[in-house]
Amino acid sequence: MQKTVRTMEAFIFWSRWLQAPLYIGLIAAQGVYVYQFMHELAHLISKTGSLSENEVMLIVLGLIDVVMIANLLIMVIIGGYETFVSRLDLEGHPDQPEWLSHVNAGVLKVKLAVALISISSIHLLRTFINAAQTEDRVVIAQIAIHASFLISAIAIAYTDKLMMQTMQAGKQHH
Repeated sequence: MQKTVRTMEAFIFWSRWLQAPLYIGLIAAQGVYVYQFMHELAHLISKTGSLSENEVMLIVLGLIDVVMIANLLIMVIIGGYETFVSRLDLEGHPDQPEWLSHVNAGVLKVKLAVALISISSIHLLRTFINAAQTEDRVVIAQIAIHASFLISAIAIAYTDKLMMQTMQAGKQHH
């Protein structure tokens, strides 16, 4: 019976590797964003001089949006793999991101929430710049979505803080 339990536990532990293809798929999606960024950048450069200030600002905000989403992808790919699949052997690597040394599920959730708020902010700014061509209900919906992201991020950060305090209090009692 104990051999069966150990085999089952080993299989359950191995199952984390089923996530690896998901992270590889996100890397492919990252490639799509690189292509989109370069396409938009080429469009901006080729149209320089014929674009209005607002058009340039909207294109640049679109580029920033792509970069923010790419940053989000990197956090999910590297942080998720490190947290849920396997440790990356990066000790002493000069390019190791600073945040990776203290990543865990809680930290990752807070970082993702902040990234989503940043992306939402860029979308909202684009909407405000282009407000004359945007329906009021769309603007209101985007503001509501942004506010819900903010509230969710605050709740996630507060919950993570409470969990850390509880863990630290538990360590002090032992």
